[in-house]
Amino acid sequence: MTLPEVAIVVQSITAISVAGSLVFAAYQFRNLRRAQHVANFTKMVELQMHLREMRVDDPHLARTYSHDVEFLAGDKDVREYFFNLMQLSVYEIVWFSYREGQLPESYYRSWEKRMRAIAAEPSFRRMVSNPSMKIHHDEFQEYIREVVKDTPARSISN
Repeated sequence: MTLPEVAIVVQSITAISVAGSLVFAAYQFRNLRRAQHVANFTKMVELQMHLREMRVDDPHLARTYSHDVEFLAGDKDVREYFFNLMQLSVYEIVWFSYREGQLPESYYRSWEKRMRAIAAEPSFRRMVSNPSMKIHHDEFQEYIREVVKDTPARSISN
């Protein structure tokens, strides 16, 4: 091999290395953007959950927005309703993180199993069937409605 041929081979290897580095950097930026998206989503849901927590602590705050309590009879109903929404907020973060590839499937499936047990509870089912109930992520709300529909209700034992 002549010196000019060796130079061309070295230049080709260098060009391929640079191109590979650019592809890898683009892949890393994509993953960083996805992680930032999940972090932003998580923060918004946490803020929403804090507003719900305030209503669990002081049910009278729930009456600030009359449509939120339109179908709730008293403080106990308000607490149960917003407590269930808080539980749902945590699961919404898990669901979204998994959907965005940020959680392993085994961890997500364990949460899904627990949420199906919660979805069988009468208080949770009342919350989901409440006409005032709104989850801000429409796709998640539809998913939860399907989970409740597919999960047999737990009977109340006194």
